[in-house]
Amino acid sequence: MPHYILSLDQGTTSSRAIIFDHAGRQLSTAQSEFPQGYPQPGWVEHNPEAIWDSQITVARQALAQAGVTAADLAAIGITNQRETTLIWDRTTGAPIHNAVVWQDRRTAEMCSRLKAEGFEATVRSKTGLVLDPYFSGTKVAWLLDHVAGARARAEAGELAFGTVDTFLIWRLTGGALHVTDVTNASRTLLFNIHTLSWDAEILEKLNIPAAILPEVKPSGAVYGETAGDIFGAPVPIAGAAGDQQAATFGQACYAPGLTKNTYGTGCFMLMNTGAEPVPSPSGLLTTVGWQVGGQAAAYALEGSVFIAGAAVQWLRDELKIIHSAPEVEALAGSVADTGGVYMVPAFVGLGAPYWDPFARGTIVGLTRGAGRAHIARATLESIAYQSRDVLAAMEQDSGIKLPALRVDGGAAVNDLLMQFQADILGVPVQRPRVNETTALGAAYLAGLATGFWESVDEIAAQWQIDKEYEPQMSEDRREALYAGWRRAVERARGWEA
Repeated sequence: MPHYILSLDQGTTSSRAIIFDHAGRQLSTAQSEFPQGYPQPGWVEHNPEAIWDSQITVARQALAQAGVTAADLAAIGITNQRETTLIWDRTTGAPIHNAVVWQDRRTAEMCSRLKAEGFEATVRSKTGLVLDPYFSGTKVAWLLDHVAGARARAEAGELAFGTVDTFLIWRLTGGALHVTDVTNASRTLLFNIHTLSWDAEILEKLNIPAAILPEVKPSGAVYGETAGDIFGAPVPIAGAAGDQQAATFGQACYAPGLTKNTYGTGCFMLMNTGAEPVPSPSGLLTTVGWQVGGQAAAYALEGSVFIAGAAVQWLRDELKIIHSAPEVEALAGSVADTGGVYMVPAFVGLGAPYWDPFARGTIVGLTRGAGRAHIARATLESIAYQSRDVLAAMEQDSGIKLPALRVDGGAAVNDLLMQFQADILGVPVQRPRVNETTALGAAYLAGLATGFWESVDEIAAQWQIDKEYEPQMSEDRREALYAGWRRAVERARGWEA
């Protein structure tokens, strides 16, 4: 009997592969960063071949490190950066353009025009999303309009569109499968989350031919098998989910009200709202949480912060005030507070609950005594402030007062940040023993689909707390700091408008 699940975790800045055993423990991990492209201000692209090469390389490395062969694998689960948009030739598999990344803002004017035409209400009611360049739909329209010959080829059925999961599955199966799952589909702006199908009215409005769309499957289901030459023998591909939904599943947020926040390139908070989608007047997204096999879909409220860990990378790569990302905690901790400095990392606009594509990054409150440590601390604190913005909206829309926040992702290991997060929220922050919950969630979905795990109850029993951070800040101090943050945000908004 196979003993392991291979999880492919294709992120915004790196590709990872992790092998999990039946207890949900990591057997081996391999990771590789790949280049980011910034052709113009506000534009972000990836080379699709770099995505594929890095992902398949780390998968083979993880297998080799663990001494595991294809025969030892029960299944492969895939999780991915969401909304990032690729179009490729159905015959050759060659992309027609670089991938347009979720952070990319090139379609801001298109979104503004559609809003002015009154189309946002339709989009909100059907997709649970807002009209923002973040999502795939306007990126697809842009590619069809700006790549020579693309629209005619798309209408002739010669091209395939996909988010990163779809592109990887296509490549892993040698072009045999053109599929996505409900979670990734729900982030395209083209998918009706009530009927769980592509929406003809939105496709017509954006002038996107249905012929380029993948087939939509549950998040946990056997889609097919890898081509034999990929890993030496065919392996079932049995699950896929967008990274934030996968993390929510990996955090065992299976009951309504359970909430997780992932601290990665961006920051993403999801609350399970059960079997019914909950609309959000407060500027959050209503999204599909997951669907396992023939069961009903679970829904979630989501708040998306575009820049979180990426702000620490900016300190490293652009300001060069740290040499590596982990150094930021010690530097920030070398001062007691920010000295009144606030940093709003709106490098690509602001996400929930503001949805301002014209906001830009801002540092305010500088004095002659402010130094690199104050800026580093303000950068970390900005991640926690943005998360509070989201949680306040989430509690208002759901009517649920959060008892605790489950956290994961790269920056969740930063004790200073996690303590400040607990302080500024006023609720405990819980970090699980397995921090790689995104990859674990993809593994769980694939394992449920193949019988490797029998039920979500079995999986939930594996979730354990590694460390809990209790709030230590007074209410007066918390609210005063947060009021300063809101003033700083107002100075960042509408900068490019």
